Amino acid sequence: MPHILVIDDDPAIAELVSINLEMAGYYVNHAEDGVKGQALAVQIQPDLVILDLMLPKVDGFTVCQRLRRDARTSDIPVLVLSALGRIQDKVDSFNAGADDYLNKPFEIEEMLARVRALLRRAERIPQAAKHSEILNYGPLTLVPERFEAIWFTRTIKLTHLEFELLHCLLQRHGQTVAPSSILKDVWGYDPNDDIETIRVHIRHLRTKLEPEPRHPRYIKTVYGAGYCLELPNEMQEQGY
Repeated sequence: MPHILVIDDDPAIAELVSINLEMAGYYVNHAEDGVKGQALAVQIQPDLVILDLMLPKVDGFTVCQRLRRDARTSDIPVLVLSALGRIQDKVDSFNAGADDYLNKPFEIEEMLARVRALLRRAERIPQAAKHSEILNYGPLTLVPERFEAIWFTRTIKLTHLEFELLHCLLQRHGQTVAPSSILKDVWGYDPNDDIETIRVHIRHLRTKLEPEPRHPRYIKTVYGAGYCLELPNEMQEQGY
């Protein structure tokens, strides 16, 4: 039974979320502030954290950053559940390490769908090395067991999301991949034009792979159409 930690200081929201998660077959713990939430995450190491942003003692952005920096919790998927609705709040959440973001008020079915998608992705990534899938081309090799990329001569540690996003683009290297396809393949559901989610993680990937992230050579934006991973088929571009 998957174990979910809910960190939210609103008793009504916490109860609503917890009851519906339990009815869906999950085991749930709850913390009402950021300090207790982080401590409980380290203690029980849940399969998923559902995190509010406006928390007492320590805010949700900081909690998320601390979870990502701690080796014991760095790989736990984080779903932000927040009343903050600005694009910048979503961007800041992803920059802090969140995997997904859902605004309050929300539909219970949508929350459960996102929970299922995050848990499925966390389970399936280590098994990504299927014979039908491309895991290397030219200077790039993906190592699913360790969420790493061998990039030219360097080994680069990736987050789960970065790994899946790069894997998605690698399957279609040289082709433009539409945002809708990326959202479906990587996040496991089809939200409405949630382009900012992709942009933030593309930017993170570029900082790890591109010699000049502001002038990308390998992860190209095809304006109005999507993103394209352009890789040399030889190891000639050693100017990295």
